[in-house]
Amino acid sequence: MIVFNFPDPEHDLLAVKLLQEIVRPRWGIDFVRATDGDSWTLHFPRPDADRMEYLLEVVQADGSAETIRDPFNEKHAAGPFGDKSVLEFDGYKPPWWVFEDVARGELHEFRLRNRSARGRVAGLVWASAGSDNDSPLPMLIVHDGPEYARLSELTRLLDVLVAQGKVPAMRAALLQPEDRDEIYSASAAYSRALAHEITPKLSELAPTPHGRRWRIGMGASLGGLAMLHTHRRYPAVFGGLFLQSGSFFRQRFDKQEVHFGKFRRIARFMGEVLSTDAWPHPVPVAMTCGSVEENLANNRATRDALVAQGYEVTVAENRDAHNWVAWRDAFDPSLAELLAKAWG
Repeated sequence: MIVFNFPDPEHDLLAVKLLQEIVRPRWGIDFVRATDGDSWTLHFPRPDADRMEYLLEVVQADGSAETIRDPFNEKHAAGPFGDKSVLEFDGYKPPWWVFEDVARGELHEFRLRNRSARGRVAGLVWASAGSDNDSPLPMLIVHDGPEYARLSELTRLLDVLVAQGKVPAMRAALLQPEDRDEIYSASAAYSRALAHEITPKLSELAPTPHGRRWRIGMGASLGGLAMLHTHRRYPAVFGGLFLQSGSFFRQRFDKQEVHFGKFRRIARFMGEVLSTDAWPHPVPVAMTCGSVEENLANNRATRDALVAQGYEVTVAENRDAHNWVAWRDAFDPSLAELLAKAWG
């Protein structure tokens, strides 16, 4: 059991609430005022995880509310919408590679226009240290790549893998498209753009050997779904997929997501994937998902369907939730092994 305590010696607060993404309700589990009124307490069941990220909502006497990190917990984790407080339970250890000191690769910004998705795709191209700008190198194409680099230290991992000879010299295209919820949600226009416009333009910016083997697609959540969607619509694009906590929504697993605007489109696509008996263009797939994620059931169903269709699939279920540190902690060995297998 986790015991949260929030002091209120002046009796200034109307309420204190816990905000987390492990159990429902996620937003607003109420603390209870202590008998003496000097503090607020919450007893929360220890999740089946090694970490827990959270925020607090504090309601003042005038009714105004503020969402804050826990001022009595120094540990915090970065996220796209700001830092959160984090509890690290006994047994948790960050991955070994975050402490390695190796030469860092170079990053260059790019911005591409595309007609199919009616917008721009910006991002960064990372190249391993010492690589020749003109030499064709294998490429990892990453949805939400700049956030992966900033919040999950993806490029540090790639630096370490190359420096230690576990993967060859390589590049990564860190994509940051506009309107993420629209284009990542099984969008036919975006998949067409990624296959026929974005990927060829990336090969002009950063030469890649011919053939899908030399391109691996990577993404988390909706970004992982979009990579699977592009592969199924255009099998010649990717020679492998690294999918983390994919938003592979289906009605039977994900009723809590039905209010998401693109739920039906995603569910239709995933219905196709799960009901297909055989697939003529399988590629190696590595999947990761958290032990306390709502996406766990749909990820397991997707794994089973892909295996039945002839894909070689590895799955790592790490003891965490749906967040950037969880995805970082699940990189190794899954991503390293996928890249080595594809490019060895």
